[in-house]
Amino acid sequence: MFAKKNVGLIVLWIGIVYMALMGWLASWWFAATFRDLTLAEISETAWALNRPLFWLWAYSVPLGSILAGLGLLLRAGSKPSHLWYFGIGMVLALVLIQFLPTGTHHPPVFGVVGGLILAFFLLTVWFWAKNRAHLQGPAKRAADLRLAGYVWLIIAMWYLCGRLGAGYLSAFGELDLGSPVPVILYLALGWLFLFLAQYTEAKPVGASASA
Repeated sequence: MFAKKNVGLIVLWIGIVYMALMGWLASWWFAATFRDLTLAEISETAWALNRPLFWLWAYSVPLGSILAGLGLLLRAGSKPSHLWYFGIGMVLALVLIQFLPTGTHHPPVFGVVGGLILAFFLLTVWFWAKNRAHLQGPAKRAADLRLAGYVWLIIAMWYLCGRLGAGYLSAFGELDLGSPVPVILYLALGWLFLFLAQYTEAKPVGASASA
């Protein structure tokens, strides 16, 4: 068990470092390059789309987060079968989605999946409400914070879907949609409240009082 936890810690840190270095720090370099150069000029740099650096960057957060998840499961002493389900399932789903044919846009698919996301949100908060009634003290506060996170994420999804679909709507092609900064702020708020919920649950429980 001790060795398993140590391996988990190593895998976790590999995932964290990969995401931090390639997914975040390298993105500053990447953004500056792609902002100032043409695609033809970029093809002469280390960031050329057919070179390893670009692909290491492109999959940094997806693969890094999967590695971090596997590391956490190892640290938590999860069963080997759970590790396999998580690792293979995540990688397989990632590969299948990444290699979907995207040459042609299919609005019905976009709309149906958007509806599914909304349905999943409503079902999630429905079961959240049923579960909250049985919670006490810090668990209730954590649940309330988690609900705020869910709401911010669905708000972010709404505006993100609008931006993703705008390029396929003629009328929106005439509009200046402005900076996408508000969308990333909504996403940040969602993750902030989910973190606060998790942190509240992880704190040592003292004298608990119902919220």
